[in-house]
Amino acid sequence: MKNTMLIINPASGRGLSKVAIGTILSQLCENGHIVTVYFTGKLTAEELAFEHAGQYELVVCTGGDGSISSVISGVLRSGASIPIGYIPAGTANDIATTLSLSKTPAEAVKTIVGGAPKALDIGFFGEKYFTYIAAFGAFTGVAYSTPQSAKRSLGHLAYVLAGLAEMPAIKARHTVVEYDGSTISGDFVFGAVVNSTSVAGFLKLDPQRVNLADGMFEIVLVRQPLDPVAFLDLMASLAMQNYDGDNIQLLQASCVKFTFEEDVAWTVDGEDGGVHSEVEITNSHRAVSIIV
Repeated sequence: MKNTMLIINPASGRGLSKVAIGTILSQLCENGHIVTVYFTGKLTAEELAFEHAGQYELVVCTGGDGSISSVISGVLRSGASIPIGYIPAGTANDIATTLSLSKTPAEAVKTIVGGAPKALDIGFFGEKYFTYIAAFGAFTGVAYSTPQSAKRSLGHLAYVLAGLAEMPAIKARHTVVEYDGSTISGDFVFGAVVNSTSVAGFLKLDPQRVNLADGMFEIVLVRQPLDPVAFLDLMASLAMQNYDGDNIQLLQASCVKFTFEEDVAWTVDGEDGGVHSEVEITNSHRAVSIIV
């Protein structure tokens, strides 16, 4: 019998029906798991994992990208060395897409009971853990400012529409980027440090180029498009995974430092990451294991 902690975020993008929750519980129990259920609400997923993960052999999370990122952060902070299972129930589900996890609860549970742990790199954003992205500039406000109702009804399109609405306010930031002994600088409207192949439906990285456990991040830098047509061309390049254009640059590094001339807003795993004039991001190699 395996002592299992199940963390459910009832407010995630798609949510879970009572039937789906019942299916998850019955399948886990039928496969030798003793399950204790925790719902987020008074405590966040990170707080629940931090306080209780050490009492269990497995932590299972159901929710969106923010939920699983919070659980991972809580488990790491707790010092518990246990695998994590993930049942996607969000809008973008970037982490699930990257790991090829089913969005159907019953299938996701089959992976948890029959799969194997896969090691993943995790990032440090200052003193904060992040799982798949830390970013600044265009679109970074979209993930946490787009209404939940729009995410539920429109899915990925909600992010794209919100990004188009944000375009008039896009401001290029003069940025010095130091990475693994090299330095570049420029005026960028978007910058992201990524350990994923999918970000909010508009940024796709070639799975053949991305190794989630190689100790390296992918760093995407985008210069400002001059007009709406150039913006759409840029979006098309991103959709086609073309990072060789004049306005897009793709780098790899285990450690990167961004320096700005003024405070710049960041998002970390889709949540507000605060404003900073200087940010240092480091890779924590194979810090966590997800069952795939």
